[in-house]
Amino acid sequence: MSVYLDHAATTPVRPEILQSYLEQLQVIGNPSSVHGAGQKARRSLEDARDKLALAVGCHRSEVLFTSGGTESDNLAIRGLFLSRTLSNPDCNIIITAGTEHHAGLDQVEHLDANENAEAIWAELDHRGVINLEWLEKFLNENASRVALISIMWVNNETGLIHPMKEISALAAQHGIPVHTDAVAAFGHVPLSFKDSGVTTMALSGHKLGAPVGIGALIVARDAKMAVTSHGGGQERGLRSGTLSAPLATIFADAAELAVAELDEFTARLESFKNKIVAAIQETAPDAIFSRGDAPGFVGIVHFTFPGCNGDSLLFLLDSAGIAVSTGSACRAGVTEASHVLMAMGRTQEQARGSLRISLGYSTTVDDVDAFIQAFPAAYQGALKAGLPSK
Repeated sequence: MSVYLDHAATTPVRPEILQSYLEQLQVIGNPSSVHGAGQKARRSLEDARDKLALAVGCHRSEVLFTSGGTESDNLAIRGLFLSRTLSNPDCNIIITAGTEHHAGLDQVEHLDANENAEAIWAELDHRGVINLEWLEKFLNENASRVALISIMWVNNETGLIHPMKEISALAAQHGIPVHTDAVAAFGHVPLSFKDSGVTTMALSGHKLGAPVGIGALIVARDAKMAVTSHGGGQERGLRSGTLSAPLATIFADAAELAVAELDEFTARLESFKNKIVAAIQETAPDAIFSRGDAPGFVGIVHFTFPGCNGDSLLFLLDSAGIAVSTGSACRAGVTEASHVLMAMGRTQEQARGSLRISLGYSTTVDDVDAFIQAFPAAYQGALKAGLPSK
């Protein structure tokens, strides 16, 4: 038995578009070339740009193709920061949250440590929700020094949905750009770039059924960004490099399908989520649903288990053929307590006792039932193993 419940890490390529991708790979041509083969590739690329723009709710010129979410986050955060601070060195504050994905978090910390940025950590409650009253007060008092705000739309560990429209509205009162990492949001929750009011938005293909290696950065037409990627000047001069027309095409196809199926997808996954939550709470009554009653993406179920180590739960479930995640960072082979939970005020012990079950388009009732059947034994085994010594 093999059950995959780690879709927040990556999701399988959609079979409906796999054949199209294989056919696209047979087409030879660099989209930047002027000959017929190159222009054929260019047409495929631009068709994909049109389709993705429609899916995300933006103008086609605002779609910049990238290699994925990490590159998109880095281009946006660094580009917006440098554009603001080079003309005014005192405008160097980046407001972000300690719960951000490392793709954005590490870029902010790098700028703070090396390029005169000052990272300000937004006030969060125990659910991880940003305090809008704190943000409004901080902006009223410090707006002239704030270079940008960077907040992810949906948290990849807990599934929490941040109020991006409200955040953008507060920032707009002071002319401050907003970047959002929407990798965990796009194709999973209702989303419109135009309606959100954000300046830039990071997307990734492999979280919604395209292959790894393709993503996009949506950049508002009036955005001011410094160029941080130099070369051939592709993608409005902001992201140089040869683009893969086949990858762009399958990304756009996957996005189109995900958006078209969103209502049915949400209803189906909500029923699965409710079954999983009920089963976990029956087996482990003291388990804590991490985002509480805050709005969230129904495809991410994240709990902390007092007295348990998340890695023990993960390995015991894995041995039963169930692939899940702790959501914790693993660097150079060293597992760390979840920085997301720590930023939400959890203790290190609590942050080590988490488990993330994430669902996707291919999740079935049988997958959910298999998890529910395997969980009690895994939980009892993890309880018996206890917490690791410090």
